[in-house]
Amino acid sequence: MIKFLHMSDVHLGCRRYNLEERTKDFFRSWYDVIQNHALPNEVDFVLIAGDFFDRRNIDPQTMNHALAGLQLLRDKRIPVVAIEGNHDRRDAVSDYSWMRSFSQAGFFILLEPARAEETEENALPWQMVPWDEESRTGSYVDIKGARIFGTHWYGTSANAAMPMLAESLRAARGEGLFHILLLHTDVEGQLNRPIPALSVEKLKELRTLVDYVALGHTHKKFEIDNWAFNPGSLEACSIDEYREERGLYLVEVDDERAVKATFIKDYVQRPFDRVTVDVSGAVDQAEVYERLMEKVRNELTPHDPESDGPAPIVEINLRGHLGFKNSLLDMRKMREEALAHTGALHVMLKNQSVPVEYAVAAGLDADTSRAHRERRIVEDLIARDNRYRDRAREMAELVLEAKRRALGDEPPEAILELIEQKVEPRARPDESEPAPSHAALGALERNAETERSEVRG
Repeated sequence: MIKFLHMSDVHLGCRRYNLEERTKDFFRSWYDVIQNHALPNEVDFVLIAGDFFDRRNIDPQTMNHALAGLQLLRDKRIPVVAIEGNHDRRDAVSDYSWMRSFSQAGFFILLEPARAEETEENALPWQMVPWDEESRTGSYVDIKGARIFGTHWYGTSANAAMPMLAESLRAARGEGLFHILLLHTDVEGQLNRPIPALSVEKLKELRTLVDYVALGHTHKKFEIDNWAFNPGSLEACSIDEYREERGLYLVEVDDERAVKATFIKDYVQRPFDRVTVDVSGAVDQAEVYERLMEKVRNELTPHDPESDGPAPIVEINLRGHLGFKNSLLDMRKMREEALAHTGALHVMLKNQSVPVEYAVAAGLDADTSRAHRERRIVEDLIARDNRYRDRAREMAELVLEAKRRALGDEPPEAILELIEQKVEPRARPDESEPAPSHAALGALERNAETERSEVRG
């Protein structure tokens, strides 16, 4: 029987909203998990799948927070096995990081693939080597019948790295052992952001080589085939993550190598609340204030410090068409009243309303995708032009297609031809109105180049 805890993205030292109390939240979650789950369950080891720290350079308080939990584990002779994530890895010009320092001091075992010897024939860029206790370096370690492998942070090259990782794992497998892989990466289908991620198909190329994949990086819980497990961050790093389920796994492996992974979320976490107030039609500040307070009273339960645990962080969004100047809103008064009613640790009041004459994409939900939001904005802007009002949706698709082609470095002449085909004479009853010009395409090209620069940055 093998028993271990799998956690990730502890993010010690994380400070959000300029609140000192938020830094303590991450410590409390970490320490509570050790006290109430690692020690009572007498686990054989603890896995940390990256981003133990929130940044490479930590302050003395963060170091103390890390040591408090690690010392409890060391006193009970429970090994901690970790890998670096993108937040806490060493930089490109140094061989040192706080993760390596803690490992050298004996508080955990930091696993990393080793650079392959250049003299070896057909050598991979890196290889898996056994843990050496004297130098405290290595790529895998054997504990209680488990062989635990550690990897790099691959970033956007994760898909390309999988075949090489598979070869390294194949060469380092041990007979009769339960194989675990620590991997810090995004996985496709689990993101709400349009960024490259490791494909499930590529990940499953490792299926015959490892028995348990201990994932990290994505701040929400998900599982793949009772084989790859991502527990999410211990604590929500921002209110944007408040809806996601997060925690850790208590994993038990029987003598037949059957895995029982129990998800745990019973520990101290800071609660979050988010409400939206529609200000459309409000004639003055007083009416906006009344709507806001009605929403607060109806949807937010006042915090009881005696029984409710940590006070929540609350975000209130003002949305809709505002019928008067934004400057007339007394944001400070509304925030203070909401804070007094809820007893929250912190209230964020965001005015995302717009005056009617400038309203575009009004009413979209905060979780609306970027692509849908962009399409709606373009469509609303086009609809203001009487010539194209009846074809706003069609013209919005044309604009976005032209943008896509410009980003793909398609020649301006080809884009111009596309526009001329779509913008028919019936859409321009006044023959004096010019068709889309080369100057307009030039502006489109400049906008596309700006977006390319942002992507590269």
